[in-house]
Amino acid sequence: MTDVVVECRDLTKQYDTFTAVDRLNLTVRKGEIFGLLGPNGAGKTTTILMLLGLTEPTGGIARVLGLDPARQPLSVKARVGYLPDQVGFYDNLTARENLNYIAKLNGIREPEMSRRIEQALEQVGLSNVADRRVKTFSRGMRQRLGVAEILIKQPQLIIMDEPTLALDPEAVREFLALIRQLKANGITILLSSHLLQQVQAVCDRVGLFHKGRMVLEGTVSELAQRVLGGAYRIRVEAEGGDLVMSALRELPDVVKVSQHEARSYNVEARSDLRAEIARKVVDVGGKLLGLSIDTPSLDEVYARYFQKGAAYAASA
Repeated sequence: MTDVVVECRDLTKQYDTFTAVDRLNLTVRKGEIFGLLGPNGAGKTTTILMLLGLTEPTGGIARVLGLDPARQPLSVKARVGYLPDQVGFYDNLTARENLNYIAKLNGIREPEMSRRIEQALEQVGLSNVADRRVKTFSRGMRQRLGVAEILIKQPQLIIMDEPTLALDPEAVREFLALIRQLKANGITILLSSHLLQQVQAVCDRVGLFHKGRMVLEGTVSELAQRVLGGAYRIRVEAEGGDLVMSALRELPDVVKVSQHEARSYNVEARSDLRAEIARKVVDVGGKLLGLSIDTPSLDEVYARYFQKGAAYAASA
């Protein structure tokens, strides 16, 4: 049994002369959180619409859980949950009443309906407000209720389009924790967003969209290595002067060494060299005072890519 949940091969969508998605190749595997990154108009939402069977591609193929969304849209919708940036509810009904209605629309009957609703409310942390009218809910609570609505049909994949847009910091923290819990429960997540720090906080892999194309794909470390030249930033505090500086430059996988202060060095490397650095400093007669590591952020990768985007696109 394959573990591929989403697969796109040369997936293309054109509107007259405008190409919204250009020959997209994408694989999302079971149990991972994959982030689709890019500014508005980059092609993320059009891709999602094709995966859900809400618009047909003009070229290439898409498969979701082995199904063709263009020809089997109802089968895809039965197995996939979709959470937009704003979820619509009946505001004068309670959270439980809204979920009852959704469950009936999905053909779920008692006693299974009540069991699934209580379980979903518990998973999203809304059990204690289940009998409050939705019009009293904050935006963050409405988004969590949207996830509960999806969980009722026990999806294998959840696609989220800018789910934390306009949430306050505490609501964002709670929602990201919920995404991690969904993954822990075995649900695959496809997360579309332009909020880079949030994506980095939860995603296993990311893909960067630009003008309808997927221009970069991989883990944050892999993207950092390709775009920035080093996947790891290691701060070394040591006594030893030029001997330490020369020794650090000789290590394999080191991309760049710079001296920050008298006893402080920044090392950019393709791998985690902390153990090798510690040994090298001692071998040359230096004294190691401190060692720490920091993975470059998506913000850095994103900014650098668009500074020199043409070169990277040409080598893609």
